[in-house]
Amino acid sequence: MSGDLTLIPADLLYTGMGLPIRNGAVVVGGPAEARTIAAAGDADTLRRQYPQAAAGRPAAVLAPPPVNAHAHLDMSDYVFQALPYFRWIPEVVVAGRQARGLAGAKRGLQAVVQSGAAALGDIVWPGAPDVLPWLLAETEIGGVAYLEVLDPNPATAEQTFGQVVADVKRLRALERPGGLRLGLSPHAAHTVSHKLHRLLADFARREGLPLQIHVAEHPSELDLFASGSGPLAESFARLVQFTSPGLTLGEVLGRAPGADLTPVSYLASLGVLDARPTLIHMVNVTDEDIRTVAQAGASVVTCPRSNANLQCGTFRWTDFAAAGIEVALGTDSVASGETLDIFDEIAAARRLHPELDPRLIVRAAVKGGHRMLGSRAPFLRRGEPWSERYRWPEKEN
Repeated sequence: MSGDLTLIPADLLYTGMGLPIRNGAVVVGGPAEARTIAAAGDADTLRRQYPQAAAGRPAAVLAPPPVNAHAHLDMSDYVFQALPYFRWIPEVVVAGRQARGLAGAKRGLQAVVQSGAAALGDIVWPGAPDVLPWLLAETEIGGVAYLEVLDPNPATAEQTFGQVVADVKRLRALERPGGLRLGLSPHAAHTVSHKLHRLLADFARREGLPLQIHVAEHPSELDLFASGSGPLAESFARLVQFTSPGLTLGEVLGRAPGADLTPVSYLASLGVLDARPTLIHMVNVTDEDIRTVAQAGASVVTCPRSNANLQCGTFRWTDFAAAGIEVALGTDSVASGETLDIFDEIAAARRLHPELDPRLIVRAAVKGGHRMLGSRAPFLRRGEPWSERYRWPEKEN
């Protein structure tokens, strides 16, 4: 390899394989305009193997760029507000819906790209019909753009499903190599009827469509499924009367709430987990829920800042990792997560999970995100091109 060699040490090195290693380094060489990785591994070992290498500027993390696995770009013109989740939905999301749309999505995508994210999982509100065609046809970032579906009324499930099938056929024709591909997002366990959940999950399996669902975000969601009571139940009952007057929670779920019922066990009973969806948030879960998700082979996206800002609690990251469940990171929307910068989310994850091995966070941000979105991370290994994007910015925890 021609050109001077430089050894760049890092507190954490993630090559894209296995777990990140502590006290790692890469050795790069070649002409300045086309540097190449000569080696990657333990820093002390590489210093012995390459004694001629000059010392480069140390890095906190050397790794492939991270993935923002969950965002709501069309909410990028919202103003951030920290409220309890059951208030945030009606007082922020619903009240500010006039701000949602293509203009916000374009600003949001610009923020995601500028942050250095390698790929994106974006849920698109159906009330902004011009966003998904734009994302699929014109954007360059890889990942998945999920068509969001909301309809709690089982009486209209067939009609809504028919429209989804037609939309998928139309939108899939806009997919481009290297760009975003289409997915589906039944919004949440309780905002899509039991009948529609089954139809969508079966359709996604047949068509190979990725699924992403908000699940077990706030403690009040557990109360909703266990007893049909609590602040989320009250908020949901008020909201549903605008579209389906008289609709009861039992009709939405296809059964009465019960002490043995959780959002996760409910989706499992419908067969939704058989489609191996990505489950977003998953903060308020039981040990049995975690086992159920692991057995189904589903994956999870955590959004630490949104969870904290909406008073949802703390994600049980260690327990999910111990169960072998793939975890990724997402920023959620600016309305709940403050920014769309995935590096801000990584810093928050380290702050909010001080007991967690930081190597798990780095791996989740890279490998976990790519696996959920069906994209591929580059490897930091001999012969691969070197990029300064592999040097992660140092954000305050």
